[in-house]
Amino acid sequence: MMNSPYSIFDARTLNDIHREIQGVYLENARPWVIGYSGGKDSTTALQLVWYALTELPPEQRKYPVYVISSDTLVETPVIVSYITGTLDQIAATASKEEMPFQTAIVRPKTEDTFWVNLIGKGYPAPYSRFRWCTDRMKIQPANRFILNKASEYGEVIMVLGVRKGESTTRDQVLSLHRIKDSLLSRHTTLPNAFVYTPVVDFTMEDVWMYLLSNPSPWGGDNRQLVTLYRNTSAQGECPLVVDETTPSCGNSRFGCWTCTVVSKDKAMEGLIDNGEDWMLPLLEFRDFLAETQAPERKPEIREHRRRNGQITILNNKLVHGPYTLDFCKELLKRLLTVQQQARKDGPDPNIKLITDDELEEIRKIWRTERQDWQDAVPQIYAEVFGNRDWIVDDTFSFNEKDKEILAAICAEKEVPVTLVSKLLDTERQMDGMSRRAGIQSRIDEIFHEDWRSEEEVRAGLDSGDPQ
Repeated sequence: MMNSPYSIFDARTLNDIHREIQGVYLENARPWVIGYSGGKDSTTALQLVWYALTELPPEQRKYPVYVISSDTLVETPVIVSYITGTLDQIAATASKEEMPFQTAIVRPKTEDTFWVNLIGKGYPAPYSRFRWCTDRMKIQPANRFILNKASEYGEVIMVLGVRKGESTTRDQVLSLHRIKDSLLSRHTTLPNAFVYTPVVDFTMEDVWMYLLSNPSPWGGDNRQLVTLYRNTSAQGECPLVVDETTPSCGNSRFGCWTCTVVSKDKAMEGLIDNGEDWMLPLLEFRDFLAETQAPERKPEIREHRRRNGQITILNNKLVHGPYTLDFCKELLKRLLTVQQQARKDGPDPNIKLITDDELEEIRKIWRTERQDWQDAVPQIYAEVFGNRDWIVDDTFSFNEKDKEILAAICAEKEVPVTLVSKLLDTERQMDGMSRRAGIQSRIDEIFHEDWRSEEEVRAGLDSGDPQ
């Protein structure tokens, strides 16, 4: 006879779990920060904490519980709508029932967003060996919030909806940092933060069983979450069916619609297959980004120098740097066109796939770091949406005509036009400053960049002398 699958509820009742949560809350006089992603595990953890604290007398619910969600600004729009609506419900219900829950959405700084790095600085689309996005867009914003609360209260407890068996690495981290004779672990990087994982011993079946057997305390509909999982799963797999009215649900993960680390975005494909047709241009844009990772495309769309101005040779091959400015202009126009289409066909006529602050930051980077003397961002925007107001920069003095004249002179003198452009930009940026002590070192840095053309580099590789 085969053994039945393990379930947390074979060994513990809900009352047991609630008492554990209450004990951790009361024994550790610190505020809690619950990481809420909108997914099944974080929803289960949050719901368990809510019900456990409800059973405490009001005077004992004195430590605030912050429910934070990360918005990278490139989250799948359907998921953003779901999470935002849920946070609104949580805040309203907590206020009405005098529960200690407060909600917050953490976002990356403008200079750290996906589009500012990809389109502004030219960072190539992320892949497994250069996943530059996660730390900037998710980890740092959450850590800033945690550190802020830690400085305010001394210490905080992070409540995470993580489970054993999801990841070998995660299991190792959980066991490595566990405090002896305690349900808490030390945070891996933040010294004044501790971690509590109330669903660590739950199976995936336990999670779904709990959510479908216990109503949302803030008035949400857990079956809507199940439907969301079903719609974001290309396979339509179902780990658990409670009754005939339960829709099937897959093991999808919610994430960024721009993610090129995975080979296919099954979640977005699933949403489109289940009626969100307006998202098809987003998927096509994401696939276009993924195609830029092909080795044969790199000479066409990426600089032969790195962002620091140096040329890298590895195994007698040229390692390409950021996207060229021309290709970044193409990306921006494509993105704005997709945004226009999403406004026309989608549920939100004002949706912004890229924010105004990001557009201004990209414009600044192009003008000050990438010698965009024609000021292309407003022109590209106008081609798609028409004219709008932009921040006035009185310090910028060069224009497209100046660039044409400079290019002609540099060609005649056989001097790299980008070199002279950078020197002129540096002088302009430091003009009028009371202290110009740094200008000489900056000019020296520019001269020490590698100004060989790609043709010269490749000729050196062919001759066996890459230097």
